[in-house]
Amino acid sequence: MITNLKQLETWFITGSQHLYGEETLRQVAEHSQQIARSLNDSPQIPVKIVFKPTVKTPEEIYAVCQEANNAENCIGIIAWMHTFSPAKMWIGGLKILQKPLLHLHTQFNRDIPWTTMDMDFMNLNQSAHGDREFGFIVSRMRINRKVVAGHWEDPEVRESVNTWLRAAAGWFDMQGAKYARFGDNMRYVAVTEGDKVEAEIKFGFSVNTYGVGDLVAVINQTADADIDQLVKEYADSYVMAETLLKGGTQHASLREAARIEIGLRNFLEDGNFKGFSDTFEDLHGISQLPGIAIQRLMSDGYGFAGEGDWKTAVLVRTMKVMGSGLEGANAFMEDYTYHFEPKNSFVLGSHMLEVDAALAKGPVKCEIHPLGIGGKADPVRLIFDAANGPALNASIIDMGNRFRMLVNLVDGVEEKHELPKLPVARILWKPQPDMKTGCAAWIYAGGAHHTCYSQNLTAEHLIDFADIAGIEYVGIDNNTTLNQLRNELKWNEVYYQLNKH
Repeated sequence: MITNLKQLETWFITGSQHLYGEETLRQVAEHSQQIARSLNDSPQIPVKIVFKPTVKTPEEIYAVCQEANNAENCIGIIAWMHTFSPAKMWIGGLKILQKPLLHLHTQFNRDIPWTTMDMDFMNLNQSAHGDREFGFIVSRMRINRKVVAGHWEDPEVRESVNTWLRAAAGWFDMQGAKYARFGDNMRYVAVTEGDKVEAEIKFGFSVNTYGVGDLVAVINQTADADIDQLVKEYADSYVMAETLLKGGTQHASLREAARIEIGLRNFLEDGNFKGFSDTFEDLHGISQLPGIAIQRLMSDGYGFAGEGDWKTAVLVRTMKVMGSGLEGANAFMEDYTYHFEPKNSFVLGSHMLEVDAALAKGPVKCEIHPLGIGGKADPVRLIFDAANGPALNASIIDMGNRFRMLVNLVDGVEEKHELPKLPVARILWKPQPDMKTGCAAWIYAGGAHHTCYSQNLTAEHLIDFADIAGIEYVGIDNNTTLNQLRNELKWNEVYYQLNKH
């Protein structure tokens, strides 16, 4: 279900003007084609790069921006000024541009040709100040964009472009996306609430509530043959508890879990949803809480968060798209409990049932255990330890006058102790810069207890996404101090009060 990013495209648009003559414009076109082709062929670039003819007039610029807006698979444009391109020509096009913008500040040649350089060469290769002219008008118009500076063959430059393209792909996936909310928010919980109308205006996705009875009706239509097939898939994919195997005392529970998965999957597919949320307080008619069903749906690319947390469900799906094709996973997570051992403090992350097995290292077990809340039959779930290594936690919260993206870089650590009485998927991490500062900073920033845990995205991916979305970004990393963070939050509050739009 995750989008193949190579099916998406970004347009490479070069600016110039008629001042320099046809021969110069011919070379501009040749150079631009070569750069676009090289980027497209690079393994570092995840989407298709489409060359567009050089724009030289206000009319051409307006037309290509309008065309980009209407192009079905275009997720953004990369702009470059090979020569000087007077920026008043760009005003009309930039005013209507609705796709994300990356400004590639580069030039065709890497080195100055010291012995052969003449004025013809200088007239052709004017990116050093042509891009400054373009940069001024974008800044003057207060348009968010990413600026990447350096030679187009530099791997670091391409990696920055790659990062922005992934953020743009996540934004593209949000536009018109539908998310289902079965039941309402968990009673009395604050942070999982939010303004769904404002979210649809700001981000482009819609969240609507569906009665659990609507889902139960689909679940009850599941055919026995389909259940047989899915139960076999479980047995082939996981280390099964003996009691769940055919002939075991709890095999019927496994079949019921399969029935729930099939019905939930059919509901989502029929409604063209990209994600969903539910709450254990409102699952009337479903015999057991969906455990393995939700875990497997997330592994297939659906966004999810528990207790009606639609914001995190959307974020999980979006980050899955952004990380598509990269090693590692993005998954719904919750800070569950702390280990405050001096000099070895860390967080244990988990959830009641719904942690994505894409995070797993080693074998994944399929077991059934009591849950203790929800008032349902014992649910089937997947149990595993998650892979360690560099990671991050991301949260989107509704601050009332704006949405805030909060990101904490963390270091996943290896689990050294058995947890024989905790039959859930789990992961351990150390917040940056340290346990006390990281946790306090998250609290000061109003961060949620639900997050998307990412093994393959960086802060830069989410900074780029926040810029595209036009929302606040707050980061916590090894450079964070509490005094600086608290000042930043105060400054941001003033900024967003003064910039209401």
